[in-house]
Amino acid sequence: MENKKELKVEERKSNLALENRKKIVLTGVVEVLSFDEEKILLNTCLGMLTVKGEGLKMNKLDVQNGDVVIIGKVSAMIYTGEVKKEKENIFKKIFK
Repeated sequence: MENKKELKVEERKSNLALENRKKIVLTGVVEVLSFDEEKILLNTCLGMLTVKGEGLKMNKLDVQNGDVVIIGKVSAMIYTGEVKKEKENIFKKIFK
């Protein structure tokens, strides 16, 4: 039986690299919600990411590791939503 441990928000990593507005290398992807040649909607560990452009294609998709490579003419990358910090236990606050 494998013991999975959830990572805290501070421990989650997500990197986004844009090369010449033609290639995006992204890590920390939780799921791909929708995609077509003009818009790709991704859920990342840092919030929702919308990529807009022309001729967009997912060149690599590794859901298990959260890696995605997108190629095409990129015109916008927009993060929406906030990363929620975990609530601290009341006893931890009292006994600091």
